[in-house]
Amino acid sequence: MDMCSGSIFKKMLMFALPLMCSSILQLLFNAADIVVVGRFAGDNALAAVGSNTALINLLTNLFVGLSIGSNVLTARYYGAKQEKDLKETVQILTWMQAPEEVIGLAELYLRIYFVGMTATMIYNFGSAILRAIGDTKRPLYYLLAAGVVNVVLNLFFVIVCRLGVAGVAIATVI
Repeated sequence: MDMCSGSIFKKMLMFALPLMCSSILQLLFNAADIVVVGRFAGDNALAAVGSNTALINLLTNLFVGLSIGSNVLTARYYGAKQEKDLKETVQILTWMQAPEEVIGLAELYLRIYFVGMTATMIYNFGSAILRAIGDTKRPLYYLLAAGVVNVVLNLFFVIVCRLGVAGVAIATVI
């Protein structure tokens, strides 16, 4: 998307809408875990996953914030058609008062969830690069597909495999 010429309003809208939807979807992943585990795995499992929500949102937003730095450089080099600089930019790229009875489950969820943090970071950096060149739709599509897979796997791992907290964490990592 060429943001440097033509009508800016339509382009800004076409850029911003998928970006907003992507941010909402990313925050809803943990909510999907909470709904499924709360409905099918019991109160302690719900409390364990829920106790990590603020920390997960903090980490997700930290990675989003870090990716914005690469977004600025990527957009600058892409707009200036500085291919070499663009390639280099892309390359560079206690528990919070949880009840004692859920600490073990919360720890299990977080340990499994952290396995997927590298993939989350890669997604955020990749999305930032795509957004820097004006493509906000593909990150939204990838996230939407991941969200559907996450919910389906949440239900499978919790209901069929009876994995509870571990199940929703594994589904999120996948």
